[in-house]
Amino acid sequence: MGKQRSLPAVRPVGQDHRATPFELFFDLVYVFATTQITGFLAHEHSAYGVLQGLLILALLWGTWSGYTWLGNHSRADKGLLRAGMVGAMAAMFVVALTIPEAWHDTPGGLYGPVVLVCAYVLVRWVHLTVYAVAATGDAGLRHQIAVTWLPLLAGAALLLCGVLLGGWAQVLLFAVALLVDWAGIYLTARHGNWRLHSPVHLAERHGLFIILVLGESVVAIGVGAADQPIGVPLVVAAVLGVGAAVCLWWLYFDVVAPAAQRRLGDVRGRARVSLAVDAYTYGHFPLIAGIVLVALGVEGVVAHAGESRPLGAFSALSLFGGAALHLIGHLLFERLMHHAWNPPRLVTAGALVAACPAAAVLAPIAALAGLVTILTVLIIVETVRHERSPRAVAQPIEAPAGTIEIEEDRASICEH
Repeated sequence: MGKQRSLPAVRPVGQDHRATPFELFFDLVYVFATTQITGFLAHEHSAYGVLQGLLILALLWGTWSGYTWLGNHSRADKGLLRAGMVGAMAAMFVVALTIPEAWHDTPGGLYGPVVLVCAYVLVRWVHLTVYAVAATGDAGLRHQIAVTWLPLLAGAALLLCGVLLGGWAQVLLFAVALLVDWAGIYLTARHGNWRLHSPVHLAERHGLFIILVLGESVVAIGVGAADQPIGVPLVVAAVLGVGAAVCLWWLYFDVVAPAAQRRLGDVRGRARVSLAVDAYTYGHFPLIAGIVLVALGVEGVVAHAGESRPLGAFSALSLFGGAALHLIGHLLFERLMHHAWNPPRLVTAGALVAACPAAAVLAPIAALAGLVTILTVLIIVETVRHERSPRAVAQPIEAPAGTIEIEEDRASICEH
């Protein structure tokens, strides 16, 4: 196979490529967007609102994933990619600004829902256009990018129809648009021509996004505490909120993330791409959604920290249901990565779901303390298990390297 041509404005990456500072800068618009979603969920305070918020979160996740794969192909902080991603940042910031009006337009000015869809489509258009240019010389990848336009355009049409109809029709069409877009990309990506040059970069970027969303859990404490006088209940609720965030961080980064990164580095060729698509691009969304819901529940607890009345079903489901969803995401992720189940996490997810009715009738601080206790017990159990099984303990990871892997990846490409 001949050497691939590359444009001067595009800098291909190698197997040891890591996340760049520019990519962290790019993520700032997603910090704001996540805050907007949490604020929307708190304002709507209903199951219907949660469904709407998660649909918007799914749209954001799809765009972020796309730019992560682009940054895994070529350096995001150089030349064409940097220019394209700066434009995408501006468009994504517009998307974030319109999230409060995503479902109900505020009188005056432009029609918010249409602005959101147009800005979202622009973000996706920039991504695929820049990707196609960066893939110059790689016929297989350019074909894959061309195929990806089909589900994108079909989804964009459904989104536009949805915002014009409004109400339940908008919710339904948004869900169908996501299904068409995600399913279309998934079916063509697992056995297609996407390239994964650096497993370390992909794993690191997803870990950084987890931290980004965990930061929203901490921000939620400050939002819930706004305009409240400092007192013992507020301090206790704030400490418990930080404790919940620490538990979620621990569950992902202590063992799971390093082990998954090693596993991704061990796989070769097209199997690596399929594993990355399954476990990271799609498998991480339940993890993200669960953290956002927990942040919403923490905000509700802190906002009513000094009250003795019951927490209520909405905040209880956000707290315990969100944590259960996060653990279910872990089970899915570990199943995809290692073909194994994690019994303690499965049992804990069931316990969290079963505890929702009890949490709804507890005082806010008591309910949050219960969540932190359950997660802490899980962490202790897993720590003991890992100490008894040294092979399960995470070890420092080095970026995979070697000419053998390079030749195997090239062979996989040549097969096309």
